[in-house]
Amino acid sequence: MNLSETFAEFKELKNIDRVTLTRILQDVFKNAITKQYGTDENFDIIVNTQNGDLEIWHNREVVADEDYQEPTSQISLTEVKKIDDDYEIGEEYSESVEISRFDRRVILALRQNLISKLSQIEKDVLYQKYREKIGQVVYGEVYQIWKKEVLILDEEENELLLPKSQTIPSDKFHKGDSIRAIVQKVEIKNNTPFIILSRTSNVFLERLFEMEVPEIEDGLITIKEIARIPGERAKVAVESYDERIDAVGACIGMKGARIHGIVRELRNENIDVINYTSNVALFIQRALSPAKIENLKLNETDKRAEVYLQSDEVSKAIGKKGNNIKLAMEITGYQIDVFRVLDDDEEDIEMEQFSDEIESWVIEELHKIGLDTAKSVLELGFDELVARTDLEEETVRDILNILETEFNQ
Repeated sequence: MNLSETFAEFKELKNIDRVTLTRILQDVFKNAITKQYGTDENFDIIVNTQNGDLEIWHNREVVADEDYQEPTSQISLTEVKKIDDDYEIGEEYSESVEISRFDRRVILALRQNLISKLSQIEKDVLYQKYREKIGQVVYGEVYQIWKKEVLILDEEENELLLPKSQTIPSDKFHKGDSIRAIVQKVEIKNNTPFIILSRTSNVFLERLFEMEVPEIEDGLITIKEIARIPGERAKVAVESYDERIDAVGACIGMKGARIHGIVRELRNENIDVINYTSNVALFIQRALSPAKIENLKLNETDKRAEVYLQSDEVSKAIGKKGNNIKLAMEITGYQIDVFRVLDDDEEDIEMEQFSDEIESWVIEELHKIGLDTAKSVLELGFDELVARTDLEEETVRDILNILETEFNQ
């Protein structure tokens, strides 16, 4: 009996090893034999998973005609002599059983049972395989692009899902594109495993560094913290366990060779690599790079830091769309308030002095992006204020009018 002909859809079974496949086939055919003959005790099932051959042998004891009672375990001497005259009483007669001898309903049940078991085993194996890959980078090919997700096929044509929410904003995919992502989670829905990928996870960035920087893979350098706005900017704090190795330099590589590969993968995401330190004040200074800090006051109890900078350094500390200070706060775990240092001969007004005309929550919103004086707000201008704060345009206009009026007077 050749299974590859009888059950053509099983020629290219995925994820099922030969031992498991043999066990499944034996179980399914034992069940079919029991339905056909009432027992499987006198049958041997031999499976050759390499070529699809399956043999069923019915073993019966040769007995005298007058002792013949059980057709499934016995064969009479007269009957066996018709087949082979050499058999004697007490010997075992083995006969090959063809599938054509099975009842049609038994064959249909056998087929359905086999399909069901193989399908379930494949799902179980796939689930376990990718459960063990959570947090690892996988490669695949874009097969289909939908509104909310992208269907990826791995090298064994297993289906993986990349939700649009887990893609970098500038990701543009076409069918057939090669893609890298990490396995974020594996879910079971309706008894089917769903493998969910991510390209926005901090873990994906960490794995890319491990792939590009041998010193990280070897444990000589460790990634201590990561803060990231996917596709825009990221900060990665690294530490070397070997004083001879420059952790930042190793991560960047000669002429930026190592970091460029990661940046390209992340659609030109701007990546700042900084040296980690347990000195909080120094770590905050490094995290706010490229801004240069004049002074810093820490409140370790509340995990807040007041940072004082020259006027031309404030915008560097805040960064485009406020991303630099946002990532600095995330990677250090501190709330950072930026204050502008005034020159002795520079006339300016603290924003708190406008509390009668401007609501306190609005002033606090300006403080969040380092604007603590009237001139710092005016210098930033309307467009940048709208972009960097959550304030309505009308509110921003009112603030600027109030401050301009004060200075005109």
